[in-house]
Formats: sequence, structure tokens, C-alpha cells
Amino acid sequence: MAGDVQKLSGGCQCGAVRYKVTGEVGHPHLCHCRMCQKASGNFFLPLIGAAKKDFVWTRGEPAWFHSSRPVRRGFCGTCGTPLAFDTVGDDHIAFTHGSLDDVVAVTPVEQSGVEGRVPFYGHLFELSETLSNRDDLPGGIDDVSSTNNQHPDHDTDQWEVRGA
Repeated sequence: MAGDVQKLSGGCQCGAVRYKVTGEVGHPHLCHCRMCQKASGNFFLPLIGAAKKDFVWTRGEPAWFHSSRPVRRGFCGTCGTPLAFDTVGDDHIAFTHGSLDDVVAVTPVEQSGVEGRVPFYGHLFELSETLSNRDDLPGGIDDVSSTNNQHPDHDTDQWEVRGA
């Protein structure tokens, strides 16, 4: 919920970079602009804002790419997970909604950059649905599960990055 004081944590897929938010979050939104599409490799990029004083990197540091002069984007230099949108000189930072350990803890309240929204966006929920059984892979979902290198959705005292 936007504006609520929460203790949120999150990080990248491999666990090399982790963060914690201890204050209010705000403006959870889906950005459809072309830069956010490219930065996320997706149709839109869900972002949530927090004051920099309430946001701390707890393990590792992201790598940064300046997508424009005033904006840099943070990502894990090991696994590539998009993590942050930082307007240089601002006292707030935006972090990626999908990198939260508990993605349902915050609900988006707006869509921005809608001029870049893909024309089929409104029809995505009309598509057929299937579960991830991964029978297209040798060993199926069991092989994926038993060889999973993804960091768990909670903080860990120690974590050895796997699969790098």
C-alpha cells in the first residue's frame, strides 16, 4: 500500500545484491515508456519509490547504466536483474516491484508513460493460461526445481552466488 511504513526487502535473482526499505513507499506504478521497456526487457517496468534515507543496499552494490543524463538504472552485475531507477541528485529512488521478496505487499496505483504502451496490452488477460510444468525441458519442472540457483524470497545471513 502506497504511503504505508513497511519493512520491505528484496534483491536480484542470484542474491549478489540485496536491499531493504524501512520507511514509507510511494507511487507504485507501471511505466510503459520505451526506456523502461528496454531496461526491463518487458512490455512495462513496475517501479516503487522510497526516500534514499530509508533505502539501503544490504548485500553488494548494483552496477549502474545511465539511460540518460539525469537517470541511471541499477542492475545486478552478475545475473542482470533490473533493480533501481535513480534520478541523479534526487532524494528518492525507485526500485523494481518484481525484485521485492513479497511482491503483493505493494499494489500499483498508476500507469505512466502510456504513450509507449504496446497496443496488445489490454488483451493480455484474454490469452489462454497454462501452469509451468516445463515438459519442454529434459527432466521437466523437477529438474528446474532441483537445480534452482535463485536466491530465496527472504534475507539470508550468508549466500553463495550460484550459477554465475
